Amino acid sequence: MRREDAPAEAPAAGASPLRNVALAAIKPLPGNPRKYFDEAALDELAASIASRGVIQPIIVRPHPNGEGYQLVAGERRWRAAQKARLHEIPALVRNLTDREVMALALIENLQREDLNPVEEARAYHRLSEEEGMIQVDIAKMVEKSRSHVANMMRLVTLPDPVLDLIQEGKLSIGHARALIGRTDARELAEIAVAEGLSVRDIETLTRKASKRPEEPAQPPYLSAENADILAVQQHLEEFLGLSVRIKPEVDPRKGTITIRYTTLDQLDLVCQRLTGGEI
Repeated sequence: MRREDAPAEAPAAGASPLRNVALAAIKPLPGNPRKYFDEAALDELAASIASRGVIQPIIVRPHPNGEGYQLVAGERRWRAAQKARLHEIPALVRNLTDREVMALALIENLQREDLNPVEEARAYHRLSEEEGMIQVDIAKMVEKSRSHVANMMRLVTLPDPVLDLIQEGKLSIGHARALIGRTDARELAEIAVAEGLSVRDIETLTRKASKRPEEPAQPPYLSAENADILAVQQHLEEFLGLSVRIKPEVDPRKGTITIRYTTLDQLDLVCQRLTGGEI
């Protein structure tokens, strides 16, 4: 009988892919989207595994170098099983391409909501850069909207210190989106954390920082008689977190509303807030 820590072989045709595999024969996936594992949560899972065993099998593939197996999905269970001092773990052995491996690892973590926003963004970016996948295909694969994938991928353009704050939970996605494309993103992020600013606060702060010096505080076409229009304009600015201008025509029942955005993320935000959902 072949030992499970011997060189891995693909399951024979018709054979069950489920087997007990030696933990020592499994190597972690270098490109696993998930990088952070909470040690306290791992200890809890290890205690459960020690008491009840591993309920759900992990997924592995024969290691590309021909020695043992490579972990595809279930790294948290694999780590916890090691903590529980198990020698074997139930595993589904599957022949998978590199793209299929990345897709399975990403989908499992997304379904379990195990990825933080930065890990998710980097996983999408990797699929795009290394596998040549376009946003529409990535969105279909992970069952998300294209705009969600696009917005998440833009996170990787932020400076590493800002990404660290997001991973640590000190900044939310809303904060991050307001900072994308700004040269002063790091400084504004540090202010947001230090002062406990809300998403709307940081949107207002970025708008003020972007305001051109020559731009008048109040448009000349909004006179004192148009105080109601000015109030509506200010309300819209607070709601959208962007510069809004209302220009009435000669007929006071008509006019033009102009909303100025400086990034595609801000445009997405306008569309979402005007439609009440994702686009």
